[in-house]
Amino acid sequence: MAQENQKYFKFNIAGKSINSKKIIFILAVIFCLTGYASPPAALALGLLIALTTGHPYHELNNKVTKILLQASVVGLGFGMNLGKVMQVGREGISFTIISIFGTLILGFIIGRLLKIHKKTSHLISSGTAICGGSAIAAVGPVLRASDQEMSVALGTVFILNSIALFIFPIIGHWFNLSQTQFGFWAGIAIHDTSSVVGAAAKYGQSALQTATTVKLTRALWIVPVTLITAFLFKEKSQKISIPYFIFLFLLASILRTYFAAVADFSPYLVKAAGIGLTATLFLIGSGLSKKVLKTVGVKPLLEGIILWIVISIGSLFIIMRFVS
Repeated sequence: MAQENQKYFKFNIAGKSINSKKIIFILAVIFCLTGYASPPAALALGLLIALTTGHPYHELNNKVTKILLQASVVGLGFGMNLGKVMQVGREGISFTIISIFGTLILGFIIGRLLKIHKKTSHLISSGTAICGGSAIAAVGPVLRASDQEMSVALGTVFILNSIALFIFPIIGHWFNLSQTQFGFWAGIAIHDTSSVVGAAAKYGQSALQTATTVKLTRALWIVPVTLITAFLFKEKSQKISIPYFIFLFLLASILRTYFAAVADFSPYLVKAAGIGLTATLFLIGSGLSKKVLKTVGVKPLLEGIILWIVISIGSLFIIMRFVS
């Protein structure tokens, strides 16, 4: 340990000695908390630190990550308007159920065929089926997923999000999709809400409104999917791990919908939750080791790509036939 510390310069701040390794880490955390860092950038920055200077507070990382992750998921609940969600949900409840659980089942099958660890496979499937990073953040603690499993799933989703942000509007214009059709497609086939908003905004204002509402409708399925996950992945020697924080997510949605004072303040809470999730991704990335990163492989990314292509093509076909 002494030899390792000699690699870094030491500074005296407020009477305390602190090395450059800690300063670099603290500055990175501050950057992630400013709101200027995107989730993919935060995860990449964390991985960069893991590969170079390393995590100076590794023994605290798992505990802080878990608390911050769950708090961020609860905060995202303040962005849910249940009135709009229920309205859209009634219009396409059958398709929503089929697409979500169809994706989860297909992900399970692909994971088995590719021999991907079941937790990693389920995280990728959940992110694809519902709402990307938010779903992975909710399901991960219930699975007791490791930092490696979380990082692989999140990295897969963010790579595909980046691609979708650019190619979906092009494909939409190629097939001459209406604003409503593109809004439904983006809300179903793009993982994260932020990427849904970005792609739909490029297509048009009506597409943006439709896409946002559809995505929020799917996001509400975080609750039942998380509860089902807790039951399915319960080990024989353990009791079912009830994800109590997911009920706080639902409570936040109810408060935002039915209390005007909360609705007025909710954008700030959602913003804070987004920053918290960004910081969490940085901590997850920085908590990994070089050895762990070498063992990841390409199979999880392949699963994510297959699932994404299937749900994108399948939903586009149905939307072009039944949505005007």
